[in-house]
Amino acid sequence: MKTVAKTPRRLVLAAKRRFQTRLLKWYAAHGRDLPWRKTTDPYHILVSEVMLQQTQVDRVLPKYHEFLARYPSFEVLAAARVSDVQKIWYPLGYNIRPKRLHGIARETVARYGGQLPRDAEALLAFKGIGRYTAGAIRSFAFNEDAPILDTNVIRVLHRVFVARGDPKTQKSKLWQLSEALIPRGQGYAFNQAIMDFGALCCSARTPACAQCPMKTFCKTYPFVRKARESRA
Repeated sequence: MKTVAKTPRRLVLAAKRRFQTRLLKWYAAHGRDLPWRKTTDPYHILVSEVMLQQTQVDRVLPKYHEFLARYPSFEVLAAARVSDVQKIWYPLGYNIRPKRLHGIARETVARYGGQLPRDAEALLAFKGIGRYTAGAIRSFAFNEDAPILDTNVIRVLHRVFVARGDPKTQKSKLWQLSEALIPRGQGYAFNQAIMDFGALCCSARTPACAQCPMKTFCKTYPFVRKARESRA
């Protein structure tokens, strides 16, 4: 029976450390200046994360400020009419989101006195908070080393560490990888960094592979380089 050689553990750990170091260095130089990164208020973080679902950052920016000016807290949002919340949400689309956000606000006020819980199990019990949003809240509001896995993170991790197969069928593996890569005590910066890296450098259509700090150990880069050489 033919055996498949495994990558030595020391090489895996070395790649992990290189990725962490280079990612955080890249983020220090290129990270985006976004308003929800200037607060750790769980409510503000929740609003930003719900708005950013399937919506580009430049469309969210003005609406984020407008929404918080109108509904500055869980209590104010919970007391509002759903129809009014939906009106101010326009034109972000995906209109189930304001209903879910309103429901989360009402439950937070009723069950937790207006304070969003930090416990993962409690967060996941809310209708409208999935594993990614729970991780984002724990990481960005409570500074915990909680993993996240959105479209950008999936793309980065799959390209750099996997390369083979369909990432849509490998989410369990990518969740484990996301958690394993977080440097202890740096979940906030690491998660913000990897999302920006996926949006700005390792993008879906036009990744900046030539300038990528991960190209020396990225598992996808050899295929990109070979394709470019064949076209030359």
